[in-house]
Amino acid sequence: MGTRTSDVSPHTRRDFLKVSAALVAAAAPAPGLPVSPGRPPNVVIYIADQFRWDVLGAYGRTPMQVTPHLDAMARRGTLFQAVTNQPVCAPSRATLLTSQYATQHGVWRNGIALAPSLPTLARSLHDAGYSANYVGKWHLGPGDRPALEGPVAPEYRGGFSDFWEASNVLEHTSHPYEGSLWDGAGNELKYNGQYRVDFITDRALRFLRQPQPRPFLLVVSQLEPHFQNDWNRFVAPEGYAARFQNPFVPHDLRFFPGDWQQQLPDYYGACARIDESVGRLLTVLDETGHTDNTIVVFLSDHGCHFETRNREYKRSPHESSIRVPLVVQGPGFNGGYRPPELVGTIDVAPTLLAAAGVTAPTVMQGRDARVLMQPDHPAWDDEVFIEISEAMVGRALRTRQWTYCVVAPDENGGKVSAARRYQEYQMYDLAADPHQLVNLAGRKETQAAAAELRARLKQRMVAAGETEPEIVPAHLYP
Repeated sequence: MGTRTSDVSPHTRRDFLKVSAALVAAAAPAPGLPVSPGRPPNVVIYIADQFRWDVLGAYGRTPMQVTPHLDAMARRGTLFQAVTNQPVCAPSRATLLTSQYATQHGVWRNGIALAPSLPTLARSLHDAGYSANYVGKWHLGPGDRPALEGPVAPEYRGGFSDFWEASNVLEHTSHPYEGSLWDGAGNELKYNGQYRVDFITDRALRFLRQPQPRPFLLVVSQLEPHFQNDWNRFVAPEGYAARFQNPFVPHDLRFFPGDWQQQLPDYYGACARIDESVGRLLTVLDETGHTDNTIVVFLSDHGCHFETRNREYKRSPHESSIRVPLVVQGPGFNGGYRPPELVGTIDVAPTLLAAAGVTAPTVMQGRDARVLMQPDHPAWDDEVFIEISEAMVGRALRTRQWTYCVVAPDENGGKVSAARRYQEYQMYDLAADPHQLVNLAGRKETQAAAAELRARLKQRMVAAGETEPEIVPAHLYP
């Protein structure tokens, strides 16, 4: 099922050829070799929690001007078609940093700590001479108190061993205008009266303005636009919800009941502030002379469906849950290219390590997505394997045309990470039904496609390290 660059539309291919010289010049060296005789590129990863992919104007799905800075970043850099491999906070973040599927790295639900022994992006870059730095929400420490609501012990920081200002679960230690982070020594850093996004941004910019004797990795992890847990609502900065009253409603929401009617103005307002924060960060990179030698990544851990697909906001196989924005600018990524192939968040760490000239650990299961920017690139399996926990014990395959999901109906998704027997649950033809309104699982006219997807999903589960399961076909129609 691989897709080659030659398979894309002529228009896309012309766009590619316009920038091919620059991209070829930035193509990958042999693993382990330095990218250039000079200093390796810095890496900045900006994570916005629960940020829908289609809020970005660059994806062409919303008529509103919510993300002008990110849209400009996409024009300069590369806009990927990205899917999270686990649509819930902690498992998705662990997959991003380890490039392993959740059942391999062990953080298959929220509340499980990332094992200190696991290789991560931070450890690999640190071993290669980088400083490894982190600001904001972590969500990968032990899930019991006091670790849940206080400082994160050094062994549970995933290899971020230099600058550290974070909270394990920020939504438990803060509100939109007051709260706390903890520094590397465990000292509490309080804020009061400042919007949470701005406080975290200020801490990140403070770091960037300091002398950087080594190449650096910096992760900036925001809670917004994620809802405030104890209030069960999204909170925009003051005055921002009013800017988005009567907003554009994404088509996948408008057909279903949920709480989007009340929540969208604040959600869009929080997204707008995230965009402004990215703009501030890019400005400081320019002011400090880092822009030309810094790879900047913007992404989210999962999307948001506003209780339209289940009883909360994610943990489902729908586009509103699994699709995430992924914008990358900097050395090797500039040129405005938009690969049509699907990538997973599991592919981010190996891609960045290769861009830095660092060999990825052999246990990493992702791929170097930079090949998608090369002419006549090798075949690419144009699909993403997804594990779903907590709301269900589920597995899904997202291809260019199909979303195919199976579930273990008798298992508890908060207690069991995998099953030996699954039932076909949902199947959507994205070409005909991009908003996923009609579930085709069990229909006789899709039986052949379902059989192919069923077999492919089993193969992906085995390749990910799981035992091949039984998948029972749906039989809802004669």
